[in-house]
Amino acid sequence: MTTITLPRPDGRYERFELSPPPALPVPPGPPRSRVVYAAAHVVADPLSDTTPDAPARLNWDATLAFRHHLWDLGLGVADAMDTAQRGMGLTWDTCAELIRRSAAEAAGRGARIAVGVGTDHAAADLPDTKAVLDAYREQLEVVVPTGATPILMASRQLVRAARGPEDYLEVYGQLLDDLPDGAILHWLGPMFDPALAGYWGAADVAVATDHVLALIERHADRVQGVKVSLLDLDHEVDLRRRLPEGVRLFTGDDFHYPELIEGDAQGYSDALLGILDPIAPVAAAALQALDAGDRDRYRELLAPTVPLARHVFGAPTKYYKVGIVFLAWLAGHQAAFAMVGGLASGRSLPHLAETFRLADRAGLLPDPELAAARMRALLVVHGLDGGAVSGGIGPMMPLEGPIAVSEEGT
Repeated sequence: MTTITLPRPDGRYERFELSPPPALPVPPGPPRSRVVYAAAHVVADPLSDTTPDAPARLNWDATLAFRHHLWDLGLGVADAMDTAQRGMGLTWDTCAELIRRSAAEAAGRGARIAVGVGTDHAAADLPDTKAVLDAYREQLEVVVPTGATPILMASRQLVRAARGPEDYLEVYGQLLDDLPDGAILHWLGPMFDPALAGYWGAADVAVATDHVLALIERHADRVQGVKVSLLDLDHEVDLRRRLPEGVRLFTGDDFHYPELIEGDAQGYSDALLGILDPIAPVAAAALQALDAGDRDRYRELLAPTVPLARHVFGAPTKYYKVGIVFLAWLAGHQAAFAMVGGLASGRSLPHLAETFRLADRAGLLPDPELAAARMRALLVVHGLDGGAVSGGIGPMMPLEGPIAVSEEGT
């Protein structure tokens, strides 16, 4: 068994023994009972300038290979979203290239893809809602020809320009009228982006919900669904039950996704989630069990992923992307733990050490020896050495020698 010495939040360390990776079935195709998108991260070129505000440069081969990994597991891909550092280092020019490339890859294999459409290329303060509408349309000119499903992302400029809920209804109504095949709406809460507080023209979530429903009811034939990222289980269930027939609720709740996707006697949520990026192999197996009517197995598989999700998406939630990329590095999907804009520094070493532990318990480290070696390298960079362990726990010491990583029998 592979073991590694890890730091604890209290400054001490402990010997951690990794579990053997679980044997998971390969799905025969997309899940039959739910529509599921994984919001995918991007792989930064580690040799590019990753300082804040530097132009984003991606490792395109690794970025696109990860999307094929998700499609191979039967999941759809939601691209150019906040998980891809949209609004946190990924500029529109790079987003546009990402959308074109990912959509072409999806079309080549008949895979499901939806992509974000926003206003993030425009000036921070647009003069009025017409300018906001024009900004959305500029991005739609890129997205629509690709054949990808548009996701109308929340706009920081619309928050500033709107005088009330009627302006949201007008902007979104015109956008939906432009799209014969419709779009997915996106309600992103301020825990993910504080600049979006008061979206839909109301600080009170119950009032904002009424505004969203009014929009959807007017354009039910153009709204494929609404992604809700408010981390509020009861609110999502209530909204789901109030949606017009045929309009899907795509959960964006990275805390309560197992019960929301499973649903109840009155319905269920589909999914468009950032946490599906790192937990894709387990999630795919769980969805296969759900398709087969084996709810016990579905719950058994997803339950260990929830502590990981709650940790990765812990406050400040906007830095969850660090954990997503860290897990992709540990799992061998990319060669470097690097992020656009230098964001890899957004979480502490103890936070990442706990992410490592929880990922192992959730069965998400397919090569334990590789994961341990990479974690060891990160610890060395931070100048840490666990030293000899007495009783499994001891004080954390400065680096004086290699941190122990061992394989029994070697």
